Amino acid sequence: MLKDISIGRYYDAESTLHRMDPRVKLILFAVYMTGVFMISKPEGILASFIVVLGLVVLSRIPFRVIIRSVRPIIFLMLFVFVINLLTMRDGRTILRFWIVRITDYGLERASVMTLRLFLLIVSTTLLLSLTTTPLKMADGLESLFAPLKKIRVPVHEMAMMMSIALRFIPTLVEETDKIMKAQASRGAEYDTGNIFVRAKGYASVLVPLFVSAFKRAEELAIAMEARCYRGGEGRTKLNPLKMRTSDYLWLVLLGIIAFVPVIVEILLEIG
Repeated sequence: MLKDISIGRYYDAESTLHRMDPRVKLILFAVYMTGVFMISKPEGILASFIVVLGLVVLSRIPFRVIIRSVRPIIFLMLFVFVINLLTMRDGRTILRFWIVRITDYGLERASVMTLRLFLLIVSTTLLLSLTTTPLKMADGLESLFAPLKKIRVPVHEMAMMMSIALRFIPTLVEETDKIMKAQASRGAEYDTGNIFVRAKGYASVLVPLFVSAFKRAEELAIAMEARCYRGGEGRTKLNPLKMRTSDYLWLVLLGIIAFVPVIVEILLEIG
């Protein structure tokens, strides 16, 4: 399960989405995320699914890789579904058991909320992880938020911290996996026993993991100081970002397509 975490993992491929400027993907993600939060009907969710499928085709990433990234949040999706199903009391009752009452409106809202979470995870994975390296992501964020430098916001430092955090996630996941295997060979319980036995087993992972993380952070800090890193003031880039004509065209086209689900809902309400 740990190896299924896709945050910070880049999938190397030759596709339109990979070649796209990171600033375009960040803007598209913001537009799509806004659209997903605005939709509230099954028709809008269906249109959002079609948009995501279009992004999958553009990325040329195997579908199994994308689905694998959703596996770590299956429990969260089930939790969201159950909570919405049991708390929504409006609508016609379709099932009643003791104090539990399930309505058609509650079932619809639970499905919409769960699928909304699924779409957000998949779009985040496609646009901000699998098709964009952490370095390009940091450069894109720094470029987009560059105007904030005028009010003394440390944009470069914030982008650098995000880039380092993304780079360290796969490393920490691998480190956690190694520690868990080492502790399991010494008798630690992770999958058997009651909840207290499992918690004790996972506690044996946290201490060496934190020690390893702080050690890596210290080594990185020493390496940056040895290379005379002093922040973003006066720094230049080896490969500065440049928007091409195709990037502008994709920004306009995909930006409109990303908002199609909202337009579908508006048309349904008018009709």
